[in-house]
Amino acid sequence: MTNGFEFWDYAVFGAYASLILGVGLWVSRDKEGHEKNAEDYFLASKSLPWWAIGTSLIAANISAEQFIGMSGSGFALGLAIASYEWMAAITLLIVGKYFLPIFIEKGLYTIPEFVEKRFSTNLKTILAVFWIALYVFVNLTTVLYLGGLAIETIMGIDMMYAVIGLALFAAAYSLYGGLSAVAWTDVIQVVFLVLGGLATTYLALNTVSGGEGVFAGFAKVLDKAPDKFHMILDEFNSDGSSNVNYFNLPGIWVLLGGLWVANIYYWGFNQYIIQRTLAAKSIKEAQKGILLAAGLKIIIPLIVVIPGIAAFVMVNDPGIMASLGDAGQLSIPTTEQADKAYPWLLQFLPTGLKGVAFAALAAAIVSSLASMLNSTSTIFTMDIYKQYINKNAGDKVTVNVGRISALVALIIAVIMAPLLGGIDQAFQFIQEWTGIVSPGILAVFILGLFWKKTTNAGAIWGALLSIPIALSLKYLPIEALKPWMHQMGLTAVFTILVIMLISYLQNKGADDEKGISLTGELFKTSPLFNIVSTIICLITATLYCLFW
Repeated sequence: MTNGFEFWDYAVFGAYASLILGVGLWVSRDKEGHEKNAEDYFLASKSLPWWAIGTSLIAANISAEQFIGMSGSGFALGLAIASYEWMAAITLLIVGKYFLPIFIEKGLYTIPEFVEKRFSTNLKTILAVFWIALYVFVNLTTVLYLGGLAIETIMGIDMMYAVIGLALFAAAYSLYGGLSAVAWTDVIQVVFLVLGGLATTYLALNTVSGGEGVFAGFAKVLDKAPDKFHMILDEFNSDGSSNVNYFNLPGIWVLLGGLWVANIYYWGFNQYIIQRTLAAKSIKEAQKGILLAAGLKIIIPLIVVIPGIAAFVMVNDPGIMASLGDAGQLSIPTTEQADKAYPWLLQFLPTGLKGVAFAALAAAIVSSLASMLNSTSTIFTMDIYKQYINKNAGDKVTVNVGRISALVALIIAVIMAPLLGGIDQAFQFIQEWTGIVSPGILAVFILGLFWKKTTNAGAIWGALLSIPIALSLKYLPIEALKPWMHQMGLTAVFTILVIMLISYLQNKGADDEKGISLTGELFKTSPLFNIVSTIICLITATLYCLFW
């Protein structure tokens, strides 16, 4: 296909790429008289301000799986997919108030490091291996695949070349500069991400309205596809047939069940997310960054879900399709190929804006790749290499091992990415398979943080048994267990019970010697945090009431 890019599109994208590489390499340079040490590379010298933390959290989170996968889910099932974003806003507030104070007080580099301090080196190693495998074989691989799919659809570039190009772009600054390069370039990435996303939303809604503007377009989308604007899905359609989308978003249980497992695990105990907050100047600065990220999560569905719904209306309206002419016939998305919705929309943007939107997509992909690479290398270096291979490694060796391990992870992901061809609604695919691992990790952390009786043996057995529990629930021929969110919620509950039972039998109900003593003072937050948190909660509740 022809990509429709013109000079100004290439110029805008070239300027974006040059800016990111330039800033990334500039902040990566060694300061005069100071060679980069482990804290510089893995925690950005613990110097990040709140606005860099907030934007970096969003840039690390929003990737091809949102722009491509969540837009595809918007096309296929509608606004209900926005629960991932709006519930994440509330989850961030919980993390900022109750988890971060403990992590920062303990001066952590990695989340597995907390496991070692609270439980044991053995459990830390088990979870470190879990995470490295998850990042390389699910997260990195899927982001590269979706990014390659987008570039192949928009630019006509072969998938393999697109994947390699994205990998080299992310590696160019993140491998050398570490978290500092990632976090500071993320500030720029988020600007492109939001501007490009809003441009695509504007185009889609304006096209639906026949050029009468965004508000008229939104009103028409509401009128033409009212079933796409329900946050809580029914199990059955109005004609009595089963709602196939209920499998992924099982009604009220989205709010009351397994999605909380996914959210709390992801935002609270996920290295490539929480690492930004561990690099904050102070706990207050980290909490202000959390507030910024939570506020941005409220608006993310506007730029990643609404375009998918608008694309659904466009392809099902003969009048709109006729007005698009031959261009509208290129790679038309279908319910079976919903992930083509966002790339399909981009081809209709005017010259210049097309470059901005493509830069936004690239920013989302590259920033997430860089974040995952940095966190994979951090866990491998600090929790595997320094623990078992070279306990006396100095800063120079540690930083070099971090770079090499990130490169190896990237090469593996590049090889694996094209093998994912044919996956529909990749966002749901990521959530489902991450949900095999996340409940066990969540159970270990929640009890380790807040139940002093939790023992090392209980946590190890819980982590190991959570996988067969999850797989058993997944493949049991029980209709009520088909939604994977139910499986994830039940896995978390069963794992918590296993950990509590073994811990109780081992210590006869006594507190574990490594149990954490918590005080109310530790969880005190500023008036600013309390006020903004209340506003975010009220906005989220209002949105659910409007689109119930």
